[in-house]
Amino acid sequence: MYLCLVDNLKNKSILLFDGVCNLCNASVNFIIKHDKKAHFKFASLQSDAAKELLLQYKAKKIKMDSIILIENGTFYKKSTAAIIISKKLNGGFKILYVFIIIPTFIRDWVYNYIAKNRYKWFGKKDSCMIPTKELKKRFIE
Repeated sequence: MYLCLVDNLKNKSILLFDGVCNLCNASVNFIIKHDKKAHFKFASLQSDAAKELLLQYKAKKIKMDSIILIENGTFYKKSTAAIIISKKLNGGFKILYVFIIIPTFIRDWVYNYIAKNRYKWFGKKDSCMIPTKELKKRFIE
């Protein structure tokens, strides 16, 4: 069942996120708003689809505090994923790609600090967000 899902998504950019995190949901909404070409597909890390995708990349131990980007068969996480995502957005957000020159351990330290405090600062939902009818085609189930 899921092998078919993985095959159908081979040439897509898939973003996996913590579906109960308010900051993560706000980030997904921001990306959707600035992704005019609908480049990205989305799935919450809590979904069966995300779990199956992660198995394909032997990433079983990914924590819920990571944003994951799977693009062209490559697996990106945390700050690297965020920077690559910014490069694909409309408007001036492409300029954020310049932060790729900062060593990953520094970028991920900042990312991890925010991730560790995200529920305290931004709150948490009881369940994953449900996309609107018009956005449903952008989400993988």
